[in-house]
Amino acid sequence: MMTVNPDGKIMVRRCLVTLRPFRLFVLGIGFFSLCFLMTSLGGQFSARRPGDSPFTIRTEVMGGPESRGVLRKMSDLLELMVKRVDMLARLENSSELHRAAGDGHFAVDRFPAGAGLMERIQAIAQNVSDIAVKVDQILRHSLLLHGKVSEGRRDQCEAPSDPKFPDCSGKVEWMRARWTSDPCYAFFGVDGTECSFLVYLSEVEWFCPPLPWRNQTATRRAPKPLPKVQAVFRSNLSHLLELMGSGKESLIFMKKRTKRLTAQWALAAQRLARKLGDVRRDQKQILVHIGFLTEESGDVFSPRVLKGGPLGEMVQWADILAALYVLGHGLRITVSLKELQSNLGVPPGRGNCPLTMPLPFDLIYTDYHGLQQMKQHMGLSFRKYRCRIRVIDTFGTEPAYNHEEYATLHGYRTNWGYWNLNPKQFMTMFPHTPDNSFMGFVSEELNETEKQLIKGGKASNMAVVYGKEAGIWKLQGKEKSLSILHKYMEVHGTVYYESRRPPEVPAFVKNHGLLPQPEFQQLLRKAKLFIGFGFPYEGPAPLEAIANGCVFLQSRFSPPHSSLNHEFFRGKPTSREVFSQHPYAENFIGKPHVWTVDYNNSEEFEAAIKTIMRTQVDPYLPYEYTCEGMLERVHAYIQHQDFCAAPGPAPLGARAPQSPFVLAPNATHLQWARNASLAAGAWPPARSLRAWLATAGRACTDACLDHGLVCEPSFFPFLNSQDAFQKLQVPCDSTESEMNHLYPAFAQPGQECFLQKEPLLFSCAGASTKYRRLCPCRDYRKGQVALCQDCL
Repeated sequence: MMTVNPDGKIMVRRCLVTLRPFRLFVLGIGFFSLCFLMTSLGGQFSARRPGDSPFTIRTEVMGGPESRGVLRKMSDLLELMVKRVDMLARLENSSELHRAAGDGHFAVDRFPAGAGLMERIQAIAQNVSDIAVKVDQILRHSLLLHGKVSEGRRDQCEAPSDPKFPDCSGKVEWMRARWTSDPCYAFFGVDGTECSFLVYLSEVEWFCPPLPWRNQTATRRAPKPLPKVQAVFRSNLSHLLELMGSGKESLIFMKKRTKRLTAQWALAAQRLARKLGDVRRDQKQILVHIGFLTEESGDVFSPRVLKGGPLGEMVQWADILAALYVLGHGLRITVSLKELQSNLGVPPGRGNCPLTMPLPFDLIYTDYHGLQQMKQHMGLSFRKYRCRIRVIDTFGTEPAYNHEEYATLHGYRTNWGYWNLNPKQFMTMFPHTPDNSFMGFVSEELNETEKQLIKGGKASNMAVVYGKEAGIWKLQGKEKSLSILHKYMEVHGTVYYESRRPPEVPAFVKNHGLLPQPEFQQLLRKAKLFIGFGFPYEGPAPLEAIANGCVFLQSRFSPPHSSLNHEFFRGKPTSREVFSQHPYAENFIGKPHVWTVDYNNSEEFEAAIKTIMRTQVDPYLPYEYTCEGMLERVHAYIQHQDFCAAPGPAPLGARAPQSPFVLAPNATHLQWARNASLAAGAWPPARSLRAWLATAGRACTDACLDHGLVCEPSFFPFLNSQDAFQKLQVPCDSTESEMNHLYPAFAQPGQECFLQKEPLLFSCAGASTKYRRLCPCRDYRKGQVALCQDCL
């Protein structure tokens, strides 16, 4: 009879108690090992994309000795576990055999479980061992191949000294130190090696020359441009309303406005189509990004749409969208940063890398907020494509504020300027300065029947006050004017309030609260007078009032308001002086529709009220603010403005060849010579050039208006020569070329002539008593100041 050592029995029992938890532990170790291997191998292969060279394998995976050592240790650990479990299993089986003999039966049902566990553990160990061998082979092969690449191309993975790429070595140094600062570099295959830096800097960016050992056909292959499609006028705007989206009060307001004006847009399209005849218009792909409506910019406008907030920007954007769509161009509209990134092809990261694809848009319309967002997320592509951008800029940006270096050195730097764009890329609500492009908006146009009905239904003693916010009624000096107005007329207001009447509004004012646009239009059609008290500046409401047969009365500012003396203009990129609440209405419309008086002079103010009550005026709307006028203007811009083309005539300098213009017969100004050839591609056409020498202290904007013309900054390069001064019989004792937004100019003390050194600083704005500026002027179409006679 066989005996068993009691100590052996105790050991076996202890092993049986701990065996199942230990089995789970072993299985967990095995599962963890597989996960580790899958992660390691997955990281290795996911780091590569089709077409990558061997050096794009991640460096942490290529640490061959460490990876192989870990795999060997795991395999040895599993083998040790298998031996110990096998020994425990034998002890368990032996104990079970003796126990079964004592009980009179053989417990065969216990064996399959233990045997299955052993088989699974052994299989895991064998798989780990096989994987370890394969990974070791892969790593050896990768290291060998990488060694050959490094050995064979060591000299080719050093920053080349190529005079055509002077910034290459500096950019490589920067990449060494900062390539991990933005995940977008890894997205493009940068992995910390010299070769990856050079590949990126030559194929993604353009600071280094192409590497001779790279496959250049793949990198140079550009997508074929889509065939040009002719733009066709549209009259149904239902698809545009879908493109505009919803969810914001501002978008709802814009869609209602567009829907209300649909019939007028359709009629205007028919008229313009007849005017253009067979002129071919290529369809442009246009992205419209309204940056001030994005959540990232705060979107302060949407919550105030229904509370009397400013609507001028939304009126303009709604009309811009309608004009672009009616002209037949392809539109994509975004009001969020996420949509912008998706449409531009922005790579993942912090915005330091270029776009992942060529820009699919011919033009981008945005505002200052959107401009900043694009610069932050387009990397170097912003510099490449910024010539396609058009910035909707309510108050304008003058060249002195636009040129970053000049603005910084001479105190013109503000929060909104310094973008180094062509100043014509900024598009304004009113024609403030010819340095920018006048975009504008539209007012509803009345037919002859509606005009006659309005004339018959006017109340001669009814006035509506311009302003929807209660703060406007707090303006100093308005109390006396209001009391005089109340003596002669019934005063109405449209001031927003929620529950109770705003205390700022006098009791004698009949306040209608904030009115929807159609109801506001009906109120204007009954009123005789629309009166402003100095704020808001240059909104669309005065034009709407004049179009509905009202006389607009506004205050004259003395001294004029500007960034030097008024908080509203402080920080804006313009030095313009505003002499009234609405300069356009004063200068381009005037009496009898617009009266500008000194509100501090009670006698002048009261006399104006009496005269206005006796004056009969017809509804009037300038052509440039009709749907047809805006379509005509936007069409001309899209057709002729090209800021991506090679620069036009450069500043000619003191030794330039003879200029192509002559002194006019009356010897007062220069004009284009009849026998001189026109500058190729110049728009406006150079034949409309007229050049005057302004008096000291006079800006070119004003000097041209004095002669019934407008300043044309694109003509400055033709005048930027000593020959121009000589033909005007200006005695130049010396001629210098410098950066100054007032040049070309003549300084009388010293008889010095100055030419412009920087083309971006050619400016119609700006004056100094020290200089007589040489000013290029042109004619303009009646009712369309943005276009010359031959510009369409």
